[in-house]
Amino acid sequence: VQLQASGGGLVQAGASLRLSCAASGRTFSSYGMGWFRQAPGKERELVAGISGEDRTYYVGSVKGRFTISRDNAKNTVYLQMNTLKPEDTAVYYCATSRYSGIYSLESFWDSWGQGTQVTVSS
Repeated sequence: VQLQASGGGLVQAGASLRLSCAASGRTFSSYGMGWFRQAPGKERELVAGISGEDRTYYVGSVKGRFTISRDNAKNTVYLQMNTLKPEDTAVYYCATSRYSGIYSLESFWDSWGQGTQVTVSS
């Protein structure tokens, strides 16, 4: 499976960005997809996930601001990020799950994109 993430950038607080992750090499619709992020000096965390049944998960700090969605016809998952805050600054990674669900443990995610930098200035 190949994942290609894009859409990061440098923005001011309060702005919006949309990340995209194009996948190839697998029947995309059957698997969970997720966005993780890693800030400097911190562990990588699951930010948002969408299951094969289109159930969604968000970490508390982004609820109400971020929206994950998927377009199975395009094999693409998106992360719409609104009202960005400086604490959202991180490298964002997309990943596919080994199964149809969403999992906090990285061992359940078997393919990763290359990461895209999101920097939010105050």
